[in-house]
Amino acid sequence: MDERRDGQRGKPQGPRKQPRKASPRYLENAALHYLKRYAATVSQLKRVLARKVDRSLRFHGGDRAEALGWVDALADKLIRNGLINDQAYAEQKAQSLRASGRSARVIAQKLRMKGVASDVVARELAEATAAVPEDAAARIWARKKRLGPYRRDARTREENRQRDLAALARAGFSFSTAKKIIDEAPE
Repeated sequence: MDERRDGQRGKPQGPRKQPRKASPRYLENAALHYLKRYAATVSQLKRVLARKVDRSLRFHGGDRAEALGWVDALADKLIRNGLINDQAYAEQKAQSLRASGRSARVIAQKLRMKGVASDVVARELAEATAAVPEDAAARIWARKKRLGPYRRDARTREENRQRDLAALARAGFSFSTAKKIIDEAPE
């Protein structure tokens, strides 16, 4: 049986498409297509291309070390041409996450997971925190999640105090910040 089944619905999907043979040209086209669709860090792009290389090698065979050398050379070329910039990515992502009410801990974790260098993470986090302080971010998050003073039903506010504090703690805010936001007067 050459058909795959969709895990959720059990519908036949047809035969699996054969991957293209990895070559410097193919990897460059794949990288440019990926970067057109997504903002990415160098590390992230290398992971995507390495998956393409591995898939190709399983089907067509070849030398993995040579193919990963092509990936590294391509990454260097894209950095030189300004198509990948971890600094700009981190700046944009940190500002965006902070404006949406994310804590400094969450922002740092997300940037590190994307492969951004620690010094860049620290610098961009400091800039984002200067623009939107931790209290303001916690207030934004509480408003979005309808916690504490932003609950629809003010009568349930005291009953849900511990739950709201826990929600802010899970979002990465300190206990003192969470307590300050949850206990403030409704707007």
